[in-house]
Amino acid sequence: MKFTVEEFRAWKRKCVTLLGMSGVGKTHLSGLLRRHDWFHYSGDYRIGTRYLDEPILDLIKSRAMRDPFLRDLLRRDWITIRNVIKINDLGPVLSFIGKLGNPEQGGLPLDEFSRRQALYREAEIAAMFDLPEFVRKAQEVYGYAHLVNDVGGSLCELEEPRVIDMLARHSLILYIRVPEADEIKLIERAQADPKPLYYRPEFLQTAVKDYLELRQLDYVAQIEPDDFTRWVFPRLFHSRVPRYEAIAQPHGYTVSSEDVAQVRDEADFLALVESAIARSA
Repeated sequence: MKFTVEEFRAWKRKCVTLLGMSGVGKTHLSGLLRRHDWFHYSGDYRIGTRYLDEPILDLIKSRAMRDPFLRDLLRRDWITIRNVIKINDLGPVLSFIGKLGNPEQGGLPLDEFSRRQALYREAEIAAMFDLPEFVRKAQEVYGYAHLVNDVGGSLCELEEPRVIDMLARHSLILYIRVPEADEIKLIERAQADPKPLYYRPEFLQTAVKDYLELRQLDYVAQIEPDDFTRWVFPRLFHSRVPRYEAIAQPHGYTVSSEDVAQVRDEADFLALVESAIARSA
């Protein structure tokens, strides 16, 4: 959707999609808006509770079955295992995605890692296509006036144009750009606490090849999972920036993470969006 400032102000049922890398403030903004009559639609929460719920439970159960005591309880249906995910704690989803590398250090073989990556991609696409229905639910079922769509940082990696077209039809896309001065800080934060990530298959193939050559390793099973995740993040970050820009330029608006950090309430957020619209015009 494209707006003038006046049209955005008059939009009675606002729907804003927040686009950008993890750590730029999407979930912070969404939580803030939730306190101001906005429904918080979290793509990753939807993925974990709807589209990856069964694969996550299967993974947990397969691990539990290795223990004779738990195995007996599970086979007799004497215990149940439940996948508990919170908006601000997506631990089960991250654990399912996992990290590539040495199994003795918690890593996954390339085939299994790639299988889970593919499942995550399909789940993210499905979760995004649920947006129009959740816009309806937010208004008709839960009584919220507006909706904020908090998408994962990997949205730009999906290579599924239909997703972007749908988001552009049903929401205002707001890209949160990281200024060059803050890029190092974001990268350092990510490297200090390396988390599982989604990679495009072509990107992953090249990154693994380059990493093995750099570290003089012969096999993926020799990779230290956290070391690979730290090493690959700057490369991933810089590969995603032009992809975000390619979405935002024709379909949305751009603000900086510095400006997002100054938002304290709904009025600040609306003013931020209006300033982005005015700059675009």
